[in-house]
Amino acid sequence: MKNGFKSGFVALIGRPNAGKSTLLNKLIGQKIAIVSDKPQTTRNRIVGVLSKPQYQIVFLDTPGVHKPHDRLGKTMVGTAMSTLSEIDVVYYLIDVSVPFGGGESFIIEKLKNLDTPVFLLLNKIDKIKKTEILPLIEFYRQKMNWKEVIPISALSGDNLESLLESTMLNLAEGPQYYPEDAITDQPERTLVAELVREKILCLTREEIPHSVAVNVEQMKQRSQNLIYIGATIIVERDSQKAIIIGKKGEMLKTVGSLARKDIETLLGNKIFLELWVKVKTDWRNNERSIRDYGYNYSD
Repeated sequence: MKNGFKSGFVALIGRPNAGKSTLLNKLIGQKIAIVSDKPQTTRNRIVGVLSKPQYQIVFLDTPGVHKPHDRLGKTMVGTAMSTLSEIDVVYYLIDVSVPFGGGESFIIEKLKNLDTPVFLLLNKIDKIKKTEILPLIEFYRQKMNWKEVIPISALSGDNLESLLESTMLNLAEGPQYYPEDAITDQPERTLVAELVREKILCLTREEIPHSVAVNVEQMKQRSQNLIYIGATIIVERDSQKAIIIGKKGEMLKTVGSLARKDIETLLGNKIFLELWVKVKTDWRNNERSIRDYGYNYSD
């Protein structure tokens, strides 16, 4: 262990669409968590690693805390809440452009039981007037005894340096958990599947985003400059399959084209991406399917 070197684990929690994945990507400086304006975008816990000469912070981005309507939803909320017992600091993100509601009350009551330092991050301050920030800080200070209350914009990076400085003060001396060049512990197949799913989230609406899973079936180096990837998009109904394929296959081509660009950036290599669409009825309530498609099932 380096002399004076600090390290620790930080959990990002909050309601769906609070900006957790955007913040993680910004802090790491690379896209490892998918982002969309659809609720419940993140379905598993995602690890992001920030290494500096003086410290290493391991961030855990969790699914948004919400009232679950199926087994997959239960799994997501269970994953989010179980993370809190394993870390040194909690970042609780709130979207300041959305009025305070029951969802925030639910999370705050859970956080009151923690001994862990909790940072309240008032995110998306770029969406409100500056004069509204101080009253919001006062409002939330009355809800709980926060370790820090920091207004930020995960999108623009406002106040993120201050956030990291405050985090450092709450970490103890410790080992370097990951190599200096590591940015995540997610397998490449998982990251590829998530990038494909992100494009579907961005291009579709209504029930489609919540009904989709992506399973990477094959990933092979075809030559020095080309990786072949074969992935299956899973939906719950034939009507959803038709939407994702689109007229004359146009939607599926668009998903593949957009995903391919991000995957090539991620892997640093040219790829050939082949996509199929398969119907698996009510997979979100099937324990085996939830596990098979890469989600950490909990009942």
